[in-house]
Amino acid sequence: MRRLRFGAVVREAESGRAWAERARRLEGAGFEVLLVPDHLVGARFAPIAALTAAACATSRLRVGTLVFANDFRHPAVLAKEAATLDLLSGGRLELGIGTGWMAGDYAGAGLALEPPGTRIDRLREALTVLKGLWADGQFSFEGRHYRIRDLDQHPKPIRRPHPPLLLGAGGRRMLRLAAEEADIVNIATRVRPDGGGPDPRDGGRAAFLAKLDLLRTAAAGRYERLELGTSVLQVGEPAARESWSAAADGPALDGTPQALLGTRHDLAEQIRYWRDEHDISYFVLHHERDLPAFTPVVEELATRG
Repeated sequence: MRRLRFGAVVREAESGRAWAERARRLEGAGFEVLLVPDHLVGARFAPIAALTAAACATSRLRVGTLVFANDFRHPAVLAKEAATLDLLSGGRLELGIGTGWMAGDYAGAGLALEPPGTRIDRLREALTVLKGLWADGQFSFEGRHYRIRDLDQHPKPIRRPHPPLLLGAGGRRMLRLAAEEADIVNIATRVRPDGGGPDPRDGGRAAFLAKLDLLRTAAAGRYERLELGTSVLQVGEPAARESWSAAADGPALDGTPQALLGTRHDLAEQIRYWRDEHDISYFVLHHERDLPAFTPVVEELATRG
């Protein structure tokens, strides 16, 4: 039976003290990971500084990204930053990474949003570079997007061979890449090629289960070593379903672990179901507004499973 884990996305705070308090509250409530997103637009802290501060304010809480946008940093730069953070946190880093996708980020910074296939190919090379630079000794690489020559970076991460790598994946190519290269997969909704947001055609139970089937097939012999998770986007009483449905213009979430509706007991049972029947064991709360409803569930399941 896979061990249940819980994370929460936290985006910002009004001060360093308030940020530290949020991290400590998560740790005390049974959350295992504090995660930050990586976008250039919107009210969000920058990941490295925010995660370092959260790690310094806590003793057990892991820190991570959901997810670094690969296009924003050369992997050699990210490898060194991540290894330093892993060392300073005592090995508590979980590094989430994706291609980068939000059109507003690219437009605002004057970056070219290249086709999904190009971004995925670049991410595949970046993963090779990250793993190579975290290993012992010099590393060289000659790819289409990156070239590394006899580079031996220090420090190395505490956790060997490297910090756990999380890939957020919704489309078929990203799911295959995650199955082959990741330690943790956050199963997400496929995003539109133009970076305009989630694809409304990629929702519902059947689509989610198809992604699980693809992961099992693509991972083959390493499936049992994969940790499977997803982001919880809706939490609340069943009465909230009507208002959400009326306002939603994105993919349907009904019948998936991304929407947990009901009483505290109902939520706990749904989480156990997805763990026991479908191997989903890592649940990440996406909205801080849902912490009051979700925290009691975490406090129960983090200790009793």
